[in-house]
Amino acid sequence: MPMHNLTFRQLETIREVARCGSMVKAAQTLCVTPAALTSRVKSLEEDLGLELFERFEGRLRLTEAGKEVVAAATRIDNVMSELLSTLHGRNGHLGGRVRIAFVVTAKYFAPRLIAAFMEHHPQIDIRIYVGNRHSVIATLRDFEADIALMGRPPEDFGVTSEAIGPNPYIVIAPPDHPLSSKSLISKTELTNQNFILREVGSATRSLFEYFFGDLPVQSDKVRIEIASNETVKQAVMAGLGLALISAHTVEFELATGRLVLLRVEGLPLLREWYVMHHAERALTPAGSAMWNFIVTKGHSFLPKPAIEPRPGKPLKV
Repeated sequence: MPMHNLTFRQLETIREVARCGSMVKAAQTLCVTPAALTSRVKSLEEDLGLELFERFEGRLRLTEAGKEVVAAATRIDNVMSELLSTLHGRNGHLGGRVRIAFVVTAKYFAPRLIAAFMEHHPQIDIRIYVGNRHSVIATLRDFEADIALMGRPPEDFGVTSEAIGPNPYIVIAPPDHPLSSKSLISKTELTNQNFILREVGSATRSLFEYFFGDLPVQSDKVRIEIASNETVKQAVMAGLGLALISAHTVEFELATGRLVLLRVEGLPLLREWYVMHHAERALTPAGSAMWNFIVTKGHSFLPKPAIEPRPGKPLKV
């Protein structure tokens, strides 16, 4: 096959395998068998005379040639999206596609926010990606997301961002915990407690390391690491330890008494929720409509846990 016959479908296939990190997961997304997908990729590599993937620590990793293929697929996808949005605009209709990525913690409000936007603009196609801070930043940096919702904006590339509301962090415990009745708890008192952490790369993990960085709790009392807020909550309720977590993730559990907030000196830590897009790529009309909706309406969708506010500026952590 001459290289000029390379199709966009093939480019998209390589991009999906790279995103999933395995043939099995990519095959499920593409609705083909792993064997068929493996054969498709190997055939393309043979035709191009280049290897597009290498295996590293049990995952498929792009070679330099593979990175070029994925970058080309992303550029073409962006151009097609902008074209569709422009053509819809010429017909007098706001249409096209918007790809929005948000961190896992935002799932407690982002789906309702997106649903409200879609009620106003049902003709716009919405694609959603959810991951930890590291992966969401990657989608924004690589132009795979038009808009992102997360905490502190990245610093290694330019973004346009707007704060949409506060995101307080607290320490939670089971209702029968010995510290639950104390009116004020010092950080030092927590050094004897076991803690449950989110995974490395998450915003919650970074905030834990910032707050407890000067105490031995960081290394001596971390017993469990979990990559899910829901599982963290269940582990705390089971008595496996305490957790520093966004108050937005435990609004229901605090209201029903399944968890309690510990009144720790210096908490809650206050961060901000931001909406952002890559500074080097202008939003389409559809993207601009979502951006304006989030900036003006986003704060009204944030959870409202019953916690006492703490004075001070939001942290840039």
